[in-house]
Amino acid sequence: MQADLVKRLFKAVSKGADKEILFSCKKIIEAERVKGHLVLAANLEKILESRLIAENDKSLATLPMSKRNNDPMVTIISHDELRHHMILNEEVDKRFRRVEKEFAARERLAKFGFSYKKKVLLYGPPGCGKTLGAERLAWNTGLPLVKVRFDAMISSYFGESAANLRNVFETVKKQPSLLFLDECDFIAKSRNLSNDVGEIPRIVNTLLQLLDDFNAPGLLVAATNLDKMLDKAIFRRFDDVFEVPIPTHIEILELLKTTLSAVETQPKLNWGVVSNKMVGMSAANIVSVAQNAAKTAILEGNKVVTQKDLELALNEIYSKDQQGELFHAT
Repeated sequence: MQADLVKRLFKAVSKGADKEILFSCKKIIEAERVKGHLVLAANLEKILESRLIAENDKSLATLPMSKRNNDPMVTIISHDELRHHMILNEEVDKRFRRVEKEFAARERLAKFGFSYKKKVLLYGPPGCGKTLGAERLAWNTGLPLVKVRFDAMISSYFGESAANLRNVFETVKKQPSLLFLDECDFIAKSRNLSNDVGEIPRIVNTLLQLLDDFNAPGLLVAATNLDKMLDKAIFRRFDDVFEVPIPTHIEILELLKTTLSAVETQPKLNWGVVSNKMVGMSAANIVSVAQNAAKTAILEGNKVVTQKDLELALNEIYSKDQQGELFHAT
């Protein structure tokens, strides 16, 4: 079966179909995955998932679609799929808790003429937990997470990207939700850095206007790896802006022990030596080291995770990072 034909079938199903057809679609996904067509299976699953989630929330049933490619411009992450456990230093954790408390007390604040923190910008290096932070806020506020797909939204055609962005913002007015603008670096860079007269400057201006006018009944969270390069005009549009930093020595230890809590570790494991070698690493890499060490121990039939397992996993991460640097250098 041709990939284009299968996609067309799934898009038709996503607009309304009975349980029998949905069951058949799931079987097609399984068959494509067995054949090794993993990319196709993943694409089909996303199309179908948009419909299934929307069925549970009729107010978001009409998802904004790209006019040119007819692809969904947002992904809705269900409550059960949200990650919400974060290990942060006390100061950063307070900033998250403040956003959550204000949302919970929004009606009480409104009686005194105050508005809760509605627009939050998270910044920090890759892998530090910005996406996890957005998921945590959605979990603790009970809001569905609506994640913008910039790849489907951005177009080279005049004015189309701005129209797509407006469409997304209109969608979240229908029901309280957390609109998550992930990896918005390329639309958040200072307009002074380039003389580009294409769609990017146009969509930046549209974003500024939409942020000014944002009055949806939920939250808006944006995430970027940049800080100094961000357009100052964008900073001013947010009610709170704070960094999600890389873990300190204390958080590294807690991340390691929490990730390895399901397995047994060597009694004499020197946590201090291992964590010292991880200073400067992102939270994502630290978790990856712990997970790989645990999997190595399990695959080799060992009953405990040893210091050697952790150090080998750490060396693999360093090697992977070095290869990535070499790849981008060429």
